[in-house]
Formats: sequence, C-alpha cells, structure tokens
Amino acid sequence: MSLKIKLILSSIVFALLFSSCAKNLEEYNKPAVYWYAKIIESISDGDIDKADDYYSSLQGEHIGSPLLPEATMILAIAHMHYEEYLLSEHFLNEYIKRYANANEKEFAEFLKVKAKYMALPNPRRDQVLINEAIVGAEKFKTDYPNSMYYSIVDTMATNLYMADAALNESIAGLYDRIDKPKSAAYYRAKQPEPWIVWSEVNRAKLPWYKEWFEGNGRGSWYAYLIPDTQSVVSRNSVADTNDTSK
Repeated sequence: MSLKIKLILSSIVFALLFSSCAKNLEEYNKPAVYWYAKIIESISDGDIDKADDYYSSLQGEHIGSPLLPEATMILAIAHMHYEEYLLSEHFLNEYIKRYANANEKEFAEFLKVKAKYMALPNPRRDQVLINEAIVGAEKFKTDYPNSMYYSIVDTMATNLYMADAALNESIAGLYDRIDKPKSAAYYRAKQPEPWIVWSEVNRAKLPWYKEWFEGNGRGSWYAYLIPDTQSVVSRNSVADTNDTSK
C-alpha cells in the first residue's frame, strides 16, 4: 500500500472519530428541559433504553431540577408499559425516596403493588414472587386503609392468594404422583385466608401449547423423567421417619 493511500485512510479514520466525538460532546451541558424533552421523545419512539440514558444526564447535570420528579414517574410508568417491571419498581422506589409527598407516595406504592402483580403472567413459575406480591399488597392495605386504590389492591391480593393455593396444590399433586404423602399433606395444609372457599376456586386453564410443555398442574407427559429425589421436587419435602422415600 502506498504512502498516499495510507495517509488518505488515516485522514478518513481521524475525521470519523473526530465527528463522533464532536457529536457526543454536543450532548453535554444541556439545560434540564433539553434532557426532559429527549426523554419524552425517546419514549414516544419506543426507545426506552435511550430514555434511561437521557434521564441519567438529567439527574447528573441538574440534580435539583423540578423536572426530575415528573421524569422519574414517567419512566416508571413507561417501563411498566413495556413489561420491564423490575426497572419500573426501581424508578418508583427512587420517586418515593426523593420526591413524593404523602398523596404522591400512596400512588407510587400502588404502582409498585401493580408492577409485582403484573410480573406474574404465569403464577406457577415463581412462588417467591407471589409471596412478595402478597406481602406488598397487604402492607399497602394496612398503610392506606382509606385509599381510593384499596379495592383494586384487595382484588389483586385475593387473586394472589388463590394463585398461591393453586401452586401449592400442583406441588402436592406432584408429591402424590411420586408417592410422598407427607409432603403432599404439607402443601395442602398451606392454605391461607380461611374466608376463601378453596373448593370453589377454579384452576386456571393454560393454552394447549403451554400445557404441552408445562403440564396442567396434575400431570404431564414428561412425569416419568422426574427422579424420585427430594432435591428435584422441593426443599420443603417432608421426610417420613419410617420410610425415607415418602
């Protein structure tokens, strides 16, 4: 390669790097309203990650801006809309900790309960998250007994209790199939809220394409693949003192 060509290529690379750096430099030292507008624009375009980046710039350059509380809540709702519930909860916690007054805190706490509830499209997949959502809903009901959102949270809590009971029954059914009656009885005894008539609770129906892989809570085509061991089934497996296999 001749020296002339090398110089031309070097010049092109340098120009590209310089223009890129200049473009990045333009994104510094902007007024708060600039970053706020960029956040709204990015959310409107469906680019939630870029909106987060602009929020970081707004927070970093204008920590005392009156636009920050609204931007924080907007991002919390936007992440919930895009089903990014953990990030939604992060922004809600930030809002509660830094900006919310009493009325605004109540609304943010309600959204936190809603985010946890909506993060459970299939309750059979995460019992820990179900329990966390129940705790959050009950805490809201205790903290805000006169809230306009109380009945909504109470409905969500009731659904969560039924989901938890259905999951426990599915686990009990699994223990029945592998002949562990004590463990099955343990999970059937875990039915909270005696005011719910559990015999009248209908099991949720999965679409056939999900049921094929996940089972219906009572049995599945892959049941024969499950080893007869405690570790595979549950850490709460109850051992029989007379027969360790049950």
